[in-house]
Amino acid sequence: MTMSGEQLTNEEVILEILKARLSISTDVRDKLLKHIISGIIEELKEQQGIKLDVSKISHQLFVADYAEYRYSSRDNPSMPRHIRWRLNNLMFSSLGGGSND
Repeated sequence: MTMSGEQLTNEEVILEILKARLSISTDVRDKLLKHIISGIIEELKEQQGIKLDVSKISHQLFVADYAEYRYSSRDNPSMPRHIRWRLNNLMFSSLGGGSND
């Protein structure tokens, strides 16, 4: 993982959270996981119009949850309710100019 004192980027923090949730301790899948994370962030901002701020912990956790779903559910197109609910809240708060927390 990372050495103490080393500053991580927001996407690296999301990667660390995702790997912990997936119980992945090696770097073997990092390239794939990074692509999933980047793709989700791009999709949320550009396609969904969400004012995503990956420096916010709540947004980092959401992206990690969404990435875990994408990674683990390739054969299951049904999005879990908790992710759908949080995605809807992010979309509505972006439309209304809310804080997205």
